[in-house]
Amino acid sequence: MKPKIFIDGEHGTTGLQIRTRMAGRTDVELLSIPEAERRNAAMREDLLNDADIAILCLPDDASREAVSMVAGNNRVRIIDTSTAHRVAPDWAYGFAEMDKAQPAKIREARHVANPGCYPTGAIALVRPLRQAGILPDGYPVTVNAVSGYTGGGKQMIAQMEDEKNPDHISAPHFLYGLPLKHKHVPEMKMHGLLERAPIFSPSVGRFPQGMIVQVPLYLDDLAAGATLESIHAALVEHYAGQSIVEVAPLVESAQLARIDATELAGKDTMKLFVFGTSGGTHVNLVALLDNLGKGASGAAVQNMDLMLSA
Repeated sequence: MKPKIFIDGEHGTTGLQIRTRMAGRTDVELLSIPEAERRNAAMREDLLNDADIAILCLPDDASREAVSMVAGNNRVRIIDTSTAHRVAPDWAYGFAEMDKAQPAKIREARHVANPGCYPTGAIALVRPLRQAGILPDGYPVTVNAVSGYTGGGKQMIAQMEDEKNPDHISAPHFLYGLPLKHKHVPEMKMHGLLERAPIFSPSVGRFPQGMIVQVPLYLDDLAAGATLESIHAALVEHYAGQSIVEVAPLVESAQLARIDATELAGKDTMKLFVFGTSGGTHVNLVALLDNLGKGASGAAVQNMDLMLSA
């Protein structure tokens, strides 16, 4: 019997992208709820409890409600794409490449919290350096990032694309999260193995999909002997053998004059760069990904496949 998959919130941006990725698959049975019935709690509860894996593409409170609907059904496994459970100790964090043990944790988990798009890039850059002892305790990490506007869901898509929208945004690029209390910060701190919360400055550009995450570092404030080359080597070692996360060779990085945030749009991979000058005093770590790919829907499908392989 084919495993049953229910995407709760399939008509939203993330849910639609997951359905697109699963179009044509014959190894699973997709359960679906008509858009007109998406607020039918009884129908949702029935579908949730009939699924082998439920993928929640909902706001935080609605995700918590969905989890409560299957609380007594140990057969149903959950992937939650909201921020509701990303720092919960009894949920597996769905970033398979962040640690060698993580794929097995995801594969065996009943509850998996899908990572945020910005944290995926930030954690990918800083966690290997923490584990290698290069990034010391208490280092004041800063994370600067730009995302495609689809990361804001249907509301922001309408604001950016519909000039008649009363809340239309005409800016080509804008900062937000100005009080420095963004909901992704606890996730970055916990899974980035950071002692101090990073200063996170997110922004949105006038392009639908894509993302650049930057973490600049002063070499003199890292572990003794840290260099551009040793930082690059730590990332290469950490992601050795991975097919989804790639570390660009230093030669390639040195030849680049610019990076396009949309380069990986439509793809579920992520590429990491180490920029700087050999013998210099600082480096800039950069992650390039699609905010709806490895940053959301692509990761959810990857986690689903790991769970199905158990």
